[in-house]
Amino acid sequence: MERMVSGRVWFACVSVLFTLHVCLASVSIMVTPTVDVLKDETARLPCSYNTTGSIAVVQWFIESAGTRKRVAFRSLTDSAIDKDTLLTDRVTMETDMTLVISSVKVTDERSFFCQVDGGPVGTSEAETKLRVFDAPEKPVVSENKQVIPLSPDGPVAHQVGKCTSNNGHPEPRIIWFKDSNPLPEVLDPKEKIYMVPGVVKESSGLFTVTSTLHLQPEKKDAKSVFHCTVEYRMPNGEIKKENSEPFNLTLLYPAEKVNFELLNTAPIKEGDDVQMKCETDGNPQPQFEFTINDGKPYTSDTGLWIVHSVTRNDAGTYKCEAMDFDALDADLVKTLTFNVHHLDPVSVVPAGPLMINKGEPIELQCKTRSSDEYTLSWMKDGKQLSQKGSLSLQSASLDNAGNYVCIASVPSVQGLQKQANITVIVTGQPEIDEPITGMVAKQGDMVTLRCSAQGYPAPQFTWKPSGKESVILNGNKIISTVTLEATAAVLKDGVTCEANNIHGADSRKFTVEIKSDNEADSNDAQAEGQQGGSKGVVVAVLACVLLLLLLVALLYFLSKKGRMACRKNEKKDAASAETNNDIVVEMKSNKPTEESGLLNKPHGEQ
Repeated sequence: MERMVSGRVWFACVSVLFTLHVCLASVSIMVTPTVDVLKDETARLPCSYNTTGSIAVVQWFIESAGTRKRVAFRSLTDSAIDKDTLLTDRVTMETDMTLVISSVKVTDERSFFCQVDGGPVGTSEAETKLRVFDAPEKPVVSENKQVIPLSPDGPVAHQVGKCTSNNGHPEPRIIWFKDSNPLPEVLDPKEKIYMVPGVVKESSGLFTVTSTLHLQPEKKDAKSVFHCTVEYRMPNGEIKKENSEPFNLTLLYPAEKVNFELLNTAPIKEGDDVQMKCETDGNPQPQFEFTINDGKPYTSDTGLWIVHSVTRNDAGTYKCEAMDFDALDADLVKTLTFNVHHLDPVSVVPAGPLMINKGEPIELQCKTRSSDEYTLSWMKDGKQLSQKGSLSLQSASLDNAGNYVCIASVPSVQGLQKQANITVIVTGQPEIDEPITGMVAKQGDMVTLRCSAQGYPAPQFTWKPSGKESVILNGNKIISTVTLEATAAVLKDGVTCEANNIHGADSRKFTVEIKSDNEADSNDAQAEGQQGGSKGVVVAVLACVLLLLLLVALLYFLSKKGRMACRKNEKKDAASAETNNDIVVEMKSNKPTEESGLLNKPHGEQ
């Protein structure tokens, strides 16, 4: 009896332990809840697990047409890819149970289930959602080229453009912009601005989205810039956008007012081109009719009127009238007035050319008239002589002869300037400039001398002694040049230049000297420099050769000294030897010269 009771107790204990083992056994699975991937790329769906029992098999399933279908499995001894599924030939299952899908399609977007069969401990599974993304094409606006008339009876909504973006996933969104500001997404056609959206799912699974913009336009919309933007999602929650090309509306509406303005910004002076622009606030622009001082009209289709090379007679009141027959009640006439700044030609008193005698006063006067305040100034040889219209010189000299310029300027109008010239001739006997000494290297050389003189009428030159002569004109001065031999008489007495005209004569003596040694050396050095440095190269080469010879002699001397010292130690009982400063000279009858001894010495002794 006791045995039966103990057996029952043992059985009960075993049953309780088995029940606890079964209840505590489990399988836990870890997957990535959501996996994002771009179309045509590779997706990886990991699956890991923990269990207290032994694993029989791990399987991946998809949902298709409302039912589950396995795509792959792996056990301890076997693995396989199921046939006839959406993923066949594009899916693999790695040893760590990760499901790998290559060349991902949009149709692959769905839920994937990783199922782990733990045998006695049961089965467990977890879900991964695969999301596929593909950027849409750049949006294109069409049906926006039509001409939209503004209704005088009230606002009417018009279709102003259709925005299309193809092949995106997931479904993109279209946003309209006006002058860079987003328009609210309104679908009610009773509003002034509304949109009509559209979406098409292509056979590829991609979305083509459209949005048609309707607008009740106003005049100000003619200058507005419109565009649309496609907004789409990408992996990891990224939002991207792409814009269409901008466009404007073509609106038709009558003019209400006209604007007439002068395009020139600087003061207008005689000779300028004047540009005037006339335009209305209507669209399109009408034809324009221009008149000046109620004269003959000028017609323009562009509203631009250019008057070329204006004169003071072109100043006055200009009128523009817009010929818009759709706005007969509007006042479309405007006027503008401009002045033409002018400066009369400059006159000089007395009229040139002016001839006066040396020592007489010079009195010059210039005059002009202008529409504005002006200045007068006198110039000669680039130098200002007076800042007023008159110029006075008390006593004229030969240097005062030349060309005088009177310049009239209007400071308030840039470029408004005129001038007049007068030539002043001063008559008088010649005046010769200080002579320059002629230099020669030696007696008998040729020397050239130049004699410069002023005077009117032009002086004649005489050289004593004479030579080969020539004359040139340089401004107010006449220069005579003579070339002759530097004879002993020329070196002693010099050369005389005489210039004379009807008013008198002037003469100067030119000395001719032989160059000193310093001057000759300076000239020789200059000549050597002009020979391109060839003589310098020769000197450099000779110096190098001389240094080389000195070096050879020094080496020979040192070699000789060393040899003689050694020979002295070896032959202490020499019959005849002379010593001087530790240098031994050994005399031998069988050796004619020291040089021949060195040349005939065996190689081993050298």
